[in-house]
Amino acid sequence: MVDDNADLRADMVTQQLLKRDIRDARVLQAMHDTPRHLFVPTRHRDMAYEDMPLPIGHQQTISQPLMVAMMTEALQLQGHERVLEIGTGSGYQAAILSRLAIVVFSIERLPELAAQARATLAIAGIANVHVLVGDGSLGLPEHAPYDAIVVTAASPKVPPALVDQLTLRGRLVIPVGDRHEQTLMRLTMTDDGPHLERLGGCRFVPLIGQQGWLSDEIPLADGK
Repeated sequence: MVDDNADLRADMVTQQLLKRDIRDARVLQAMHDTPRHLFVPTRHRDMAYEDMPLPIGHQQTISQPLMVAMMTEALQLQGHERVLEIGTGSGYQAAILSRLAIVVFSIERLPELAAQARATLAIAGIANVHVLVGDGSLGLPEHAPYDAIVVTAASPKVPPALVDQLTLRGRLVIPVGDRHEQTLMRLTMTDDGPHLERLGGCRFVPLIGQQGWLSDEIPLADGK
């Protein structure tokens, strides 16, 4: 079957990712091979490969391709890892991770989005992603530990529960900040404890949960 979107994905990789210093060859290939348009609502599919986040309903968005690539590259995946994603959303980030890791567990707090993501991942032929409904700020201790954790929503702090679920040398990538803007952080679990790095500014929808934002403290943001 002819893939009418292959050229659009190739342009996305060249113009949006390579030109902005995404260099991990495996990440670039995953972005090239994953049909982002399947994860975008039909009314927005003509913009699926544009350099922007797009609404997916329920006041949530599918992230800008560059942000997906940046967060994925920051996880430094080699192919053998068990990965936890917090905030399934459309399922697109999980689809990218599925090409780079052994297994992906993804937590979504909204049952409607979780169901839609499962359906889309099935259409895309992805079988190593497990989508569950729950409070992502608490992680998924029953399947821990994880070699990598990525949080696709903004938290006022790094949730201790997620740190506790990392393996030694495990990486956690998460946006941390206030109501208006956040910093993308990478926490690496070392022999001497957690090591934090700042990766740059960003804006995400809020991480709602016991160790994130309470529902009545929702920050204003425009990207996920």
